[in-house]
Amino acid sequence: MKLELRGITKRFGSLVANDNINLTVNPGEIHCLLGENGAGKSTLMNVLYGLYHAEEGEILLDDVVQDFAGPGDAMAAGIGMVHQHFMLIPVFTVAENVMLGHEETTFGGRLNMTATRKTVRELSDRFGFDLDPDALVEDLPVGVQQRVEIIKALSKNAQVLVFDEPTAVLTPQETDELMLIMKQLRDAGTAIVFITHKLREVREVADRITVIRLGKVVGEAEPTATNEELASLMVGRAVDLMIDKGPADPGAPALVVKDLSVIDHVGQMVVNRVSFEVRAGEILAIAGVQGNGQTELTEAIMGLQQHVTGEISLDGKPLNRLSVNKVLNSGVGFVPEDRNVDGLVGDFTVAENLMLDRSDGEPFVKFGNLQLGYLATFAEEKVEQFDIRAQGIRTLVGRLSGGNQQKVVLARELSRELRLFVAAQPTRGLDVGSIEFVHTQIVAARDAGVAVIVVSTELDEVAALADRVAVMYRGGIIGIVPGDTSRDVLGLMMAGEHHDSRGAVA
Repeated sequence: MKLELRGITKRFGSLVANDNINLTVNPGEIHCLLGENGAGKSTLMNVLYGLYHAEEGEILLDDVVQDFAGPGDAMAAGIGMVHQHFMLIPVFTVAENVMLGHEETTFGGRLNMTATRKTVRELSDRFGFDLDPDALVEDLPVGVQQRVEIIKALSKNAQVLVFDEPTAVLTPQETDELMLIMKQLRDAGTAIVFITHKLREVREVADRITVIRLGKVVGEAEPTATNEELASLMVGRAVDLMIDKGPADPGAPALVVKDLSVIDHVGQMVVNRVSFEVRAGEILAIAGVQGNGQTELTEAIMGLQQHVTGEISLDGKPLNRLSVNKVLNSGVGFVPEDRNVDGLVGDFTVAENLMLDRSDGEPFVKFGNLQLGYLATFAEEKVEQFDIRAQGIRTLVGRLSGGNQQKVVLARELSRELRLFVAAQPTRGLDVGSIEFVHTQIVAARDAGVAVIVVSTELDEVAALADRVAVMYRGGIIGIVPGDTSRDVLGLMMAGEHHDSRGAVA
């Protein structure tokens, strides 16, 4: 089935999310929609899937104009979507999830599970998925859960499949397996739309590439295009993807963590007896699939977790049981993984956000009075130093792009005397130009003698920054290996395989 989008325009108030977009996807083709977060890719696919209604334009399937009132109409027409966050019920079986919303019943009114199990087995055998129809979804690895999503779409005779950022929660090995599955589906005649911002994946599977920037199609590219060529199309200027990073010159251990455990609000142990150290002047990257305790580990270091056991010390002084403010005042800088929730106040100005965690004394406050002159000078200096693109220091932070918001967080945290810098998912949602800047600032902090922790689910980022890599799996550290350890080894560690400090199987 051929898919064609003609002149699709979607607005949200004054914001034009999609601006006159044209796209054609042929049967037996993987068409990659490449663009940064916020470029309009997912909005376009939600229009295709019937979740949004476009103000202008047409959707055609095999040259016939469609009018979808909702996802049910899109599915009935032969369109399936595999979402970034799976739409599965964990306590249901594979077969129950596949049947959900399209229940078949026997003559007596009972659910016809036999027919659904047969469908699951047939599709599983056809594509080599090795799926048990009666397995509970919550017991399946994430990569296998994604196969359930694919079978769910195929069981409804999807001839156009949309994969929306499908590798965000996968290990490298699971990502490679997904790429093979996509090629199998393509070779079977399925038209595939693959939405991503990861250049390596695009070049691996795409037959054609369309690049979207700020809601508009800005060009098409061949899979043979270099990463630099694709990146420049995405951001509109030349980008240097290779960070200039010399070897580390580590000093004495700065942060020392011993037997650290964290129990969450429902009583589950989410960090399990973790021990490691970070030396002054080195970057320790903490890698792993999202949800393996990385968030809780950084929050424990920052004093944001309630139920913590074990020891955390910085330069020999204990950090645990200190308030967040006292941790910060001990020389710790923190970039939280969700800048909008934990890093910024959207209704405050750029200047106000630059002094958020320093408003309890000099030089910003004297005798209870805010020193507006000093704040203005400081803010102007940081806006220039960190290349924050804003109309002025009185611009509300909520009106800035994601990249510029992250620069405000970095400028605030790196403008103090630091002994430890903790950056959690520091480039999430940023364009490649902003990523380049953020990475440069992190390396500069290391080179200034600061101990740095970078938490990232992006292996390209880990490879670019890390002097050493600690991989987390189910709340524990599965191993700590050199920064130049291969993707394959890191991927196996992310799936739970132990390796020693040289990267060999332990």
